[in-house]
Amino acid sequence: MTLIRTDVDARGVATLTLARADKHNALSAEMMTALEKAARDLAEDGSVRAVVLAAEGKTFCAGGDLAWMRAQFDMDPDTRRTESRRIATMLGALYDLPQPLIGRVHGNAFGGGVGLVSVCDVAIGVDGTKLGFTETRLGLIPANIGPYVIARMGGTRASEVFMSARLFDAAEAVRLNLLSRTVDAGDLDAAVEAEVLPYLSCAPGAVAEAKALMRDLTGRVTEAQIDMAIDALARRWQSDEAREGVGAFFDKRKPDWQ
Repeated sequence: MTLIRTDVDARGVATLTLARADKHNALSAEMMTALEKAARDLAEDGSVRAVVLAAEGKTFCAGGDLAWMRAQFDMDPDTRRTESRRIATMLGALYDLPQPLIGRVHGNAFGGGVGLVSVCDVAIGVDGTKLGFTETRLGLIPANIGPYVIARMGGTRASEVFMSARLFDAAEAVRLNLLSRTVDAGDLDAAVEAEVLPYLSCAPGAVAEAKALMRDLTGRVTEAQIDMAIDALARRWQSDEAREGVGAFFDKRKPDWQ
């Protein structure tokens, strides 16, 4: 089963597509591994000039796969930490792409899906799209996406939505600095193409070095931050709240704090 699809056109524009539409592109362990590998392969491909991150189906990405999350309750601490690292390394591979990464956010994005938006250099969303850091509703925290979210949004903006699990629309996502702009659904492909086109007249090596310099000047996401987030999520998985929140979701009931 194909979970990630990579297509490269004659111009060197790659489209990296989440292809788990039947599960709202929820990030399973296998899907995260495939996405990380695809990103690393594109990073090494000198013929690729720009990368578009897209998705099939109604939803851009519903976040982490809850069956994968639930399985972590039965893991020992070391294995749980390894699983916690999966999403961090996948996001890191996208964040470290030397090519510009343009997000084509055609539908809702929650949790890890917002993390994917955060690692894009430019992200364009469709009017009416909903986004949210929904982890705390489940007794979890948006830990592994946190370093990239804070780098994108800044602490002040992030504090408005990072802890509350409040859903917000695409227009607010622009204000919060998650999306660059919004368009009607019918104009999305043209808007993405307008972002890609200028890079095709630029020297690819210069683009890569300019992107690296921008990261250095603005403060890169560090290994220490990633490790801190991984440890925070691994600890949270051991909490009674996490077990109650995820269990309540599968039981289709309210958790005991509601």
